[in-house]
Amino acid sequence: MGKKLKLFALTAVALMGVSGVANAETTLLASDDFVGISFWLVSMALLASTAFFFIERASVPAGWRVSITVAGLVTGIAFIHYMYMRDVWVMTGESPTVYRYIDWLITVPLLMLEFYFVLAAVNKANSGIFWRLMIGTLVMLIGGYLGEAGYINTTLGFVIGMAGWFYILYEVFSGEAGKNAAKSGNKALVTAFGAMRMIVTVGWAIYPLGYVFGYMTGGMDANSLNVIYNAADFLNKIAFGLIIWAAAMSQPGRAK
Repeated sequence: MGKKLKLFALTAVALMGVSGVANAETTLLASDDFVGISFWLVSMALLASTAFFFIERASVPAGWRVSITVAGLVTGIAFIHYMYMRDVWVMTGESPTVYRYIDWLITVPLLMLEFYFVLAAVNKANSGIFWRLMIGTLVMLIGGYLGEAGYINTTLGFVIGMAGWFYILYEVFSGEAGKNAAKSGNKALVTAFGAMRMIVTVGWAIYPLGYVFGYMTGGMDANSLNVIYNAADFLNKIAFGLIIWAAAMSQPGRAK
């Protein structure tokens, strides 16, 4: 079963890679297009991470496999979107706002639900945690997109997005999710949960800062904004999954 899973993962990744190569043949990167190169580098890192997570899924204890699967889905979905975003940038020189928010609308809720899934791995989760994290994430993303795309006032969009983010932070630090993690008695879970919270606090702070300087004050151009967003996605999606994988590998019951 493990060999079949690995073969499936490698085949899926290879197919996505073929799609990326086809795109590269029609929209070539210029050697001085550092923004386009950053899109490419992040997309390749996401591709490698996807292969890693799906292959390693069979090695972790059964209770953690959903978390590792979700980590692979996050990086795989992001990889596909990054190929499209790179093409938009190379062909138009404009920020791929729509594709970026479509990516975030799918991957960010999955990242937030990782808090629920890692708690479920040690039987410390309930449906209330699931729905609170989901609602907070959707409020954050929808508010940010409406403001950034110009559908509502940029300041109002920022306030709505920040409200969703602060609600998430409350839940994972002081809410039921944070309390259940602290009471779990599982050292690996507590360590991983703390590292995940730091990414959501520090790593995610890059996004509202980019929003402020890119759309509210006009103090940042599209080049800088996209490089910063790309670097943030690299940290917040790949590192997030690696933290969960490391916690899972430290648990008893993993495959040899």
